[in-house]
Amino acid sequence: MSALNDTKFTPAVFLLTEIPGQEDFHLWVSVLFCFMYAISIVGNSVILFIIKTDPILHEPMYIFLSMLAVTDLDLLIATIPTILGLFLFNSKEISLDACFAQMFFIHSLQFIESSVLLLMAFDRFIAICNPLRYASILTLPRIAKMGLVFVLRAVAVIFPLPFLLKRYCRVNVLSHSYCMHQEVMKMACSDIRVNNIYGLFTKLLTMGLDSLLIFLSYEMILKTVLSIASNVECLRALNICVFHLCAVLIFYTSDIFLSGMYRFGKSSSPVLQILMGYISLLFPPLWNPIVYSVKTSPSNLGKLHSTLGASERQ
Repeated sequence: MSALNDTKFTPAVFLLTEIPGQEDFHLWVSVLFCFMYAISIVGNSVILFIIKTDPILHEPMYIFLSMLAVTDLDLLIATIPTILGLFLFNSKEISLDACFAQMFFIHSLQFIESSVLLLMAFDRFIAICNPLRYASILTLPRIAKMGLVFVLRAVAVIFPLPFLLKRYCRVNVLSHSYCMHQEVMKMACSDIRVNNIYGLFTKLLTMGLDSLLIFLSYEMILKTVLSIASNVECLRALNICVFHLCAVLIFYTSDIFLSGMYRFGKSSSPVLQILMGYISLLFPPLWNPIVYSVKTSPSNLGKLHSTLGASERQ
């Protein structure tokens, strides 16, 4: 019997689970998720529609904003079948191939979003620190090449992950309503040290490097604004940058906490891990349209850009 129990096999399906201990609030959780999905999809779709239909917004900053909205919409689409399928229709099974596909798209899109946030920080750095060369540096062909490079980077680093997960034990119950690498790899019967090392390496190579460059760019922006702008323009620049920096902090801190709990916090609460997983996955697409549409007005940025350009010419 022990030999039979230790036999390795590949399960046909994984079983998704709801938030443990919150069965009494299942209906309210379902309503909350539906509301978040509806607001996120409508918000990002409206941003894309406005940018496409208004020629004034066909500028690098708004192109990057549209790239962020597309990434958020794709991330929502990748998670809707399992999250809403579980909470609305009690659909708990997901096939192995579908789980791997969802895992690939979720992590790839998160890495792409990290890259887009870096591009948006680079856009602000050029606009504020070197405004006279802004149009010559951020040309449409160059923007397209940068976007393509970052998409290929995300696909290249995530593509090997499903192939490193070979065989699974009899436990095939996920604690989330979607597939994520940190949890799927723990069910593998094979040695997962390679997965752990490679997963940490990909995080540092992509999101770790991106976040470092973002904060360095904001540090240089702050130094430039404080050195050449008036008090009014300093406040305008800080008002713009602070809200974008909040969006960046929400995206990265939630992912860092989630990765840390899975890799180092073995005694952490499973409910806390699940909640952090939902926050890192669903909150940025909900928050980004609010921040980047309300606080990034063409008039404010145009005034700041012209003032800094005049200061640089002097």
